[in-house]
This record gives sequence, C-alpha cells and structure tokens, in this order.
Amino acid sequence: MAPKTERIQFLRAVRQLRRIRSFYAVAMMLWTGSAAWTGWQAPGSRQMWVSVLLLAAFITLLATASLSLRRLAVPATGRPAHHAAPHKTPATRQQAPA
Repeated sequence: MAPKTERIQFLRAVRQLRRIRSFYAVAMMLWTGSAAWTGWQAPGSRQMWVSVLLLAAFITLLATASLSLRRLAVPATGRPAHHAAPHKTPATRQQAPA
C-alpha cells in the first residue's frame, strides 16, 4: 500500500495537469484566432507564420498534457475520497432491565 503522502502528491500532480491542460486549450484557441486574423490581413507574412508556429506548439503541449492525464488515471482504492466515517453500523449495547 502506498504511503498517504505519495497519494496526495499524485492527486496534486493530476490536478495541476488538468489546470495546465485548460490553459493550453485557451492558448490554442487564442493562437488559432491570431493565425486566422493575421492570415486574413497579410497572408504569407512572417507574423502569420509565427502565429502558426505558436499554434502548433500549443497543440503539441495540449496533446502531451492530455495523454499524460490519460495515462495517470486515478486508481480506485475502494475507499471514500474524503475522510468520512466508516459505513459500519454502530454496536448497540443492550442494557439489562432494571
């Protein structure tokens, strides 16, 4: 069984990958718009090719982050994710009649 700190670090890494994946998705959409706008204004210009290059870089980063998240699927432990009380029924003590 893995130590508790190892599991916490694993969950933090997954959460950070999800955040950076959304950042890459937004950056990819912005560079798509920039490349389209620059291609419309000045087709074949240096600015258009820089925008296309940055778009390709963010597409690659997004694909890498998504692939890493897919490989790091959170393993099921069979326990609740939060620190809840166990689902056992409490033992009731029978009192003797007085």
